Amino acid sequence: EVELVESGGGLVQAGGSLRLSCEHSGFPWDDYVIAWFRQVPGKEREGIASIGSVDGATHYASSVKGRFIVSSDSAKNTVFLQMNSLKPEDTAVYYCSADRFWGQGTQVTVSS
Repeated sequence: EVELVESGGGLVQAGGSLRLSCEHSGFPWDDYVIAWFRQVPGKEREGIASIGSVDGATHYASSVKGRFIVSSDSAKNTVFLQMNSLKPEDTAVYYCSADRFWGQGTQVTVSS
């Protein structure tokens, strides 16, 4: 059974940092992409970063490029999202996803 579990969200002041984790299990694939999304109530879910399991290729949305870094630890089946220079507009529920599977999300709140 495929499972993704996010953790690491919380409340942080603007300019601060947080590191989110996405622990995954049960993947039937050797080659996959894990993506991070975020969603604000009333708005569409926004894809913000992704990383490939084989080549480690990363991609970022323009809204987070230069501030967020996605990485993976294959030994721990975990993908990380290091978020720096956080802004109030980064406040959202953050999700990780692989194929059609999603985690439950973790809330990030950035105070001004």
